[in-house]
Amino acid sequence: MDPEHSTPSPLNERRHPTVLQILPGLHGGGVERGTIEMASALKEKGWTPIVVSSGGIMIHELKRIGVRHLTLPVDSKNPFVMRRNIARLAAIVREYDVDILHARSRAPAWSSYFAAKKTGAHFITTFHAAYNRGGFFKNAYNAIMTKGERVIAISDFIADHIHRHYDVPPGNVVTIPRGVDCRKFNPAAIHAERIIEMARNWGLPDGIPVIMLPGRLTRLKGHQTFIKALARIKDMEFLALLVGSTEGRDAYCAELNDLVKDNGLEGRVQIKGHCDDMAVALMLSDVVVSATTVPEGFGRIAVEAQAMGRPVIATAHGGSMETIIDGQTGWLVPVDDAETMSDALAAAINLTTDEREAVALHAREHVMTHFAVEHMCNATIALYEDILGH
Repeated sequence: MDPEHSTPSPLNERRHPTVLQILPGLHGGGVERGTIEMASALKEKGWTPIVVSSGGIMIHELKRIGVRHLTLPVDSKNPFVMRRNIARLAAIVREYDVDILHARSRAPAWSSYFAAKKTGAHFITTFHAAYNRGGFFKNAYNAIMTKGERVIAISDFIADHIHRHYDVPPGNVVTIPRGVDCRKFNPAAIHAERIIEMARNWGLPDGIPVIMLPGRLTRLKGHQTFIKALARIKDMEFLALLVGSTEGRDAYCAELNDLVKDNGLEGRVQIKGHCDDMAVALMLSDVVVSATTVPEGFGRIAVEAQAMGRPVIATAHGGSMETIIDGQTGWLVPVDDAETMSDALAAAINLTTDEREAVALHAREHVMTHFAVEHMCNATIALYEDILGH
């Protein structure tokens, strides 16, 4: 039989389905975290999860939960590499009897789409971001994310973006908000030893409010606005931490350090790099900031922070409009507005103990009701089952 043109046998109901999730890499971020959480949920249900990516620092998390990871250059946008990935993925589909290919990014989605066509596997996508629009070729490249039998939008903001910019049958788009593990992101589950160890490793002084901006060190995260906002309240006592992978962006880190120096904040704004235990990191913070300059599809860090009972200051666009209750679980501020952000920072630092406890209670209840990871995983598995005809 020609392996290039063979088709898989009909789904054997005596075995559990196999779902292959594919994304560019596992370097730390919301897409990666959601992929791992889905893989874990599938394994717990008795299904067979597989993850394909180009690799990254989070592979060890898949190994820890016993999920197979296969490395392919699916982060490449080179059309020749993408074309070769079609055959590679088709071979994987046949070898592991994959029932569903679930693509989470554009470049791997193109290869997955044609691999699914070759093998007869089901193809679905998750639309994680409001991709920038451009000319004909740019828009056509983006449109692959709408070709799934079902298209998962991670927020109402993303669902609206899809309907406004792409020709997709309304019934094909399903909104499934991202979720966070409320067992992991739970203040009561964090042992003091973990807090003490991270505080010591990071050299955090006692008794000084910690303001944290988590996320990859990319320009889109709004670090410049954040630093300028801190400069406006530098008469207050605080330590600000930028926590997230630099991914080799040494020039950008140097630019941020120069901005810190120019604003007289040396030693008070520190870059800490990637963190493997964000629950503890958030526990160490008094205020968490999301200063993104472009709207995020969901904004996982704001939800994780609220699950830890931390007040959040976020720019008022994208998914943050759905995940933060302005004035109750945090503050929504205009994009690239250092003055308004500084006012919110001052208000958050000055919260009384009773006010802080009220925010923490409301924030955690909000997340557990609307954004628990179980809701996301159960809804996605139900979608898989619907596609498979279960």
